Amino acid sequence: MIKVTLKDGSIKEYPKGTTVMQVAESISAGMARAALAGLVNGKVKDLSYQLEDDCEVSLLTFDDDEGKHAFRHTTSHILAQAVKRLFPQTKLAIGPSIDNGYYYDFDSDKAFTPEDLEKIEEEMRKIVKEDLELERFELPRAEAIKFMEEKGEPYKVELIKDLPEDAVISFYKQGEFVDLCAGPHIPSTGKIKAVKLLNVAGAYWRGSEKNKMLQRIYGTSFTKKSDLDEYLNRLEEAKKRDHRKLGRELDLFNILEEGPGFPFFMPKGMVLRNILEDFWREEHRKRGYQEIKTPIILNEDLWHRSGHWDHYKENMYFTKIDEGDYAIKPMNCPGGMLVYKRRMHSYRDLPQRMAELGLVHRHELSGALHGLMRVRCFTQDDAHIFMLPSQIKEEIINVIDLIDYFYGVFGFKYHVELSTRPENSMGSDEQWEIATEGLKEALEAKGMKYKVNEGDGAFYGPKIDFHLEDSIGRTWQCGTIQLDFQMPERFDLTYVGADGEKHRPVMIHRVVFGSIERFIAILTEHYAGAFPTWLAPVQVKILPIADKHHDYVLELQKQFETNGIRVEVDLRNEKIGYKIREAQLEKVPYMLVIGDKEVESKSVAVRSRKEGDQGTMPVDSFINKILEEVENKVNN
Repeated sequence: MIKVTLKDGSIKEYPKGTTVMQVAESISAGMARAALAGLVNGKVKDLSYQLEDDCEVSLLTFDDDEGKHAFRHTTSHILAQAVKRLFPQTKLAIGPSIDNGYYYDFDSDKAFTPEDLEKIEEEMRKIVKEDLELERFELPRAEAIKFMEEKGEPYKVELIKDLPEDAVISFYKQGEFVDLCAGPHIPSTGKIKAVKLLNVAGAYWRGSEKNKMLQRIYGTSFTKKSDLDEYLNRLEEAKKRDHRKLGRELDLFNILEEGPGFPFFMPKGMVLRNILEDFWREEHRKRGYQEIKTPIILNEDLWHRSGHWDHYKENMYFTKIDEGDYAIKPMNCPGGMLVYKRRMHSYRDLPQRMAELGLVHRHELSGALHGLMRVRCFTQDDAHIFMLPSQIKEEIINVIDLIDYFYGVFGFKYHVELSTRPENSMGSDEQWEIATEGLKEALEAKGMKYKVNEGDGAFYGPKIDFHLEDSIGRTWQCGTIQLDFQMPERFDLTYVGADGEKHRPVMIHRVVFGSIERFIAILTEHYAGAFPTWLAPVQVKILPIADKHHDYVLELQKQFETNGIRVEVDLRNEKIGYKIREAQLEKVPYMLVIGDKEVESKSVAVRSRKEGDQGTMPVDSFINKILEEVENKVNN
């Protein structure tokens, strides 16, 4: 007998060799129906996995992220099986689960069309109805290579050859279909109740432009059709909110073919951007930050010293100046180190909070570029805080409070994740442990729930990531707090302690927006382009009914501009209904309709973008209303 500790802490005894599914069945028939996989001692396993020793077991359902991934990974195999049935000459590449779905990469002479996706989807439904069991088996390396060669799957052969010598090489079989896969998978295809293929895109094999372009079919799946319908409705809403489309329509920003990955900001987009940057500066000044500016280009030696050369050079751009080698900065931190190092510091000077809106450049593959979300140059709202070890907890709490305030202003909810040491990292185990514990202590002092992402930290330190949720339920990783013992060491940063000796400061890297460009994209989609009054590039549009009202309209324009209100007037010889519709499409918060009555009474007829006709109002009252919304940053 073995002892199994369940998720609720209870301990049950089972015969050695009991499967995870049998554990589920022993709890209840309902749990056995809902279970998709199991978490055994922290590792996700198939329900057919046999328990041989005392262990901890959690049963995973579709409510768990790991359960969703197993479910959707299985759906990607169903997709591949359907493609092979319909287009047998197709070669299989890879098919992982991803957030909200899955994809599979195919090498096929057939260019998949929307009509083909419908046929493939129909074949997937047949495979679901067949309720095929997924059976796992292993093969030695030589047999595995021969097996895939005989099936004519060159991509699978390459993957096997690249596995470590001691790797377990496993396959999953469902009906006539077999795929190389580490798993885990759900027990049978019959559990997939709702499938949808979404689109086809190009994808280089292994993400390298040197390799062949494959066809990537994206899809999603759910345990209930109603959940799929809700998700598809959200996707439709997301299309309407696409920042690339709204950026062009509202004349805010654009990416032009002359500069792929390098965004252009138009005058109205610059208004929005400057408001965000002014807000950022004001709030940082209040909290004791000093603003700095560091160069975009610095010599190559600096990037060797910082560690970026060893850990990040594939993403960097380089140039030569006077026969010397230079790099365009992908991050602001080395410049911040040099600013700190310019003079000697006492322990009484710390913490030093240095903030920078720094333009950085990173090489991204062309296929990864996406509007303002993924670009090749962007402005990070960086800050580097240099402090005593005793100040770590307090400073992290201060940053958490700052980020919480910022996201609250924009109406975002968020959750927090703690990322620990990655494989490709620098520094001692002791330093990493101190840094990780420092972040945990701050989160726990704030009473914040957090998820741990093992191995997902920066190469120089662990981090706290803030994932904000927008108005249609999507999450975006924006703010981050990274604790770093490595760069102060590499740059030989010091302060003079109370004992008169030199000591090493600890450093925090942190951003709030993350990238100004990406944050603007997120805001554009969050608000569907209908920015609150304090952020709107044009806050008020004045619409005269006839030419005779123009003089009064121009007087109003001057009065609003004097009060710092962003205003436009529409003096075109068009019907008022047409002018209102256009202003509504431009998503201006307030439209003022001016006719004889308004001119005589020196008032304005107010129309709200959101609530329609608001009636007539004295000019001063309307100005005060706008100024109050701006002052309080009202999210209307």
